[in-house]
Amino acid sequence: MPRIARRTLLAGLGGAALVACTGGATPRPAEVTAANGTPSAVPAPPVTVNAATGPVLVPGEPMRVVVLDTDVLDSALTLGITPVGAALPARDARYPDYWPTSRTAGIRLVGPAGAPDLPTVRALRPDLILSNQARDGDRYDQLRELAPTVLTQTTGAPWKANFQLHAQALSREAAAAAFVGSYQKHTGQVVQALSAAKLSGRKVSLVRFVEGGGIRLFGRQSFPGTVLSDAQVGRPDAQNVDQSDFEIPLDQIGKADGDLLLYATYGDPERAGTDAALASPGWQALAAVKAHRAFPVDDQLWFQGIGYTGANYMLEELQRFLGA
Repeated sequence: MPRIARRTLLAGLGGAALVACTGGATPRPAEVTAANGTPSAVPAPPVTVNAATGPVLVPGEPMRVVVLDTDVLDSALTLGITPVGAALPARDARYPDYWPTSRTAGIRLVGPAGAPDLPTVRALRPDLILSNQARDGDRYDQLRELAPTVLTQTTGAPWKANFQLHAQALSREAAAAAFVGSYQKHTGQVVQALSAAKLSGRKVSLVRFVEGGGIRLFGRQSFPGTVLSDAQVGRPDAQNVDQSDFEIPLDQIGKADGDLLLYATYGDPERAGTDAALASPGWQALAAVKAHRAFPVDDQLWFQGIGYTGANYMLEELQRFLGA
C-alpha cells in the first residue's frame, strides 16, 4: 500500500486514540511546585502487571522502552511510545514501512529478535523491556537485570490479549481502549462492505515463503488468520484449521489455492523458494493464479505486524484485493 494511503488510514482510524496517546487521556507526570518555587515532576507510581512469568513491578509511564519482537514494536508505536531500542527478525534490514520513518528513525537496533545484543540493550538504559517467552524466555533472568521485563507467553494469535498487557505495562490503557474501539468499528465496516458486495463467502489463502523454513500455509490460529476471521471471510479447506502455520512441499502447492491468494516472502526470494514456486507448473495451475487473484503482500505487515495498527492496514488491503 502506498505510504500516503497508509498515513491517511492511520489518521482516520486512530484519531481518537492518538489524542489519548498525546493529550490529556494519558497524562505525563504531574508538576508540583517545590519549596524554592521551581516546578518538579512527580513520578507516576509503579504498576504491577501479571506477565507470563508472574507479577512484574514496572515503573509508571515508562519512557525508555526496549522491544524485542515485532508485536511489541507495533504495540508501543500504536500507543504513542517510540522505543529507544528494538530487535528485528534476522533477515529484516529495516523497520516496517507501514510506519512512517518519522516514527522509527530514532530507534536503535539492538540485534536480531531471539538473540538481542545485551550490552547494546544495557547501554540504552531502559526502564522497561517488552518481549515474549518464545523469543526470550531463556534469557529472562539476564534481561530483568537490565530493567523490569514483561513477557507474554507467545505472539501471533493471542495478539489482542497481549496488547492489553503491553498497554498496562506502558500505562496506556485509555489509548488502548480507543484503538480497540477503532478496530472494532473498522471490522464492522469491512464486514458490511463485503456482505453488500456478496464477497463474504470468498475463501482467502495465506502463503508465506520463508528462507530456511520452506513454504508455509497459515491457519485460523495465526495473526493474519484472526484478522481474516474478524472480517468474516472464508478460508480454503486446507487452511481452515486450528493451527498457526504448517509447512508443505512444493508438490502440494495445490493446498495454497483459494478464491483470493495472498503471499509474502521472508528473506531472499530465491533462497526462500519463492522464485521457484511461482515459476512451477503447480503454482501456474492454481485457480487463483489463472484468475489473476494472487497478490504479493508485505511480509512485515501481514505476518509480522501483529498489532492493531498492522491489523487495520490489513483490513483495508483485504477489502481492496477482494474488490469491495
